[in-house]
Parts: sequence; structure tokens; C-alpha cells
Amino acid sequence: MTAQTLTVLALTVAVAAFVQGSSGLGFALIVAPVAGMLDPHLVPVFVLASMIPLNLYVAWRERASLDLRGAGWITGARLAATPAGLAVLWMIPERGLGVFVGVSTVLAAVVSLAAPAFTPGRAAYVGAGAVTGLTETATGVGGPPLALVYQHRPPAELRSTVAACFLVGEVASLALLFGTGKAQATELGQAALLLPAIAAGAWLSRLVHHRLDARRMRLFVLVFALVSGLVLMLGV
Repeated sequence: MTAQTLTVLALTVAVAAFVQGSSGLGFALIVAPVAGMLDPHLVPVFVLASMIPLNLYVAWRERASLDLRGAGWITGARLAATPAGLAVLWMIPERGLGVFVGVSTVLAAVVSLAAPAFTPGRAAYVGAGAVTGLTETATGVGGPPLALVYQHRPPAELRSTVAACFLVGEVASLALLFGTGKAQATELGQAALLLPAIAAGAWLSRLVHHRLDARRMRLFVLVFALVSGLVLMLGV
């Protein structure tokens, strides 16, 4: 990794850590396209590994708001779908996967704009977990389904629960990728180099995360889902 690449990645990761530490979402959406442009081999392992310390921090910081029931159902479905995500990575061209996931995400966000407020149940948790397991293992981006499920919940609940679900899922995805030879130890070393940038962004997020109210959080979630869907569709 050249000094220029390292500098660009450090700045990108710091900004992404700040955004996700504040809102609970956005790290992979910001980092994955940049990492993919700099070096396609950085996706998805580098993105997954970089998110682990950040999600560990956010889940611990707001552990009092964690939705244990929802996290349990999501994580179970997430883990069950992880092998399917690996199969998708092998079988489907990355471009085709991005278009499919992107279209689905945009449609879900558009429907959410017109749908009344709801409290997620078991079916919503399981569906979101399964889709996340599929897309995050294959592309490194798995936030939109979880964001849409928790869009009507308090911001602290969204941040803590999504972080906890991501944390377990990222470890499972990495273990499977390494176990099947789709990942290399050097990719973990690249993520470790950027730990100071992740820590800086996470620390700065402490200054603003409590200022986000439910209305602004839902708006952010819907915009996040729409933008991430378009990014995946366009292959940016």
C-alpha cells in the first residue's frame, strides 16, 4: 500500500467512523466505493475488518439501549445466510449482485416513505438479518436492511442494535472468508494500520451522537438507504 493510498484511506475511514459513530450507519457505504477504486482487493475483507473495532465501541457505548430480542433474531438469520453470501460471491458477477441489491434497497426505501410507522416483529428481524448476511459477506455493505427495520425506533436503539448485529456478522463473515481461502492475513494488517483513523472518527462522534432526534434519524436512514442503493446499482 503506497503512502498516498494509505492517506486517502485514513481520511475516508476517519470520516466514515464519525458518520457511523454518530448515526449508527454509513461506514461501508463511504469506505467500500473508495477502497474499491483504490484497490479492488480491499473489498470486502478490509471493509469488514475495519468495522469491527468501531462497532464494538458503539455497541458498548450505548449498550443500555440494545434491543436484545431483535438482535437475537437478526443475528441468527444473519449467520444462517452467511454461507449463501459466500456462494453469491463465487457464482454471481459483482455487477449483477450490485444491481439486484441496489434496486431492492431503493424500492424498500421508497415504500418506507409512504408506509405508516411500525414496530418491527420477528418476520422483519429475520428478513433483515438474512438479506444482511447475504449482501455484507458478498460486498461488505449490509446496513440498509437493518436501517429500514429500525427507522421508527429511538436513535440510541438503532445505533446499539445495528452495531451489535454488525459485530457478530463481521466476525462470522471474515471467519468464513478466511476458511475458504477468499481472504488473506495481509488484508487484516492493512485494516490495523488505520486503527488510529477509526479511533479519531469514533471519538469525535461522541460530541454529536446524542443530538440526533428520531425525526432526523429517520430522514437520515431513508436517505442512506436510497444513496446506498444507487451506489450499488451504478457500481460507483
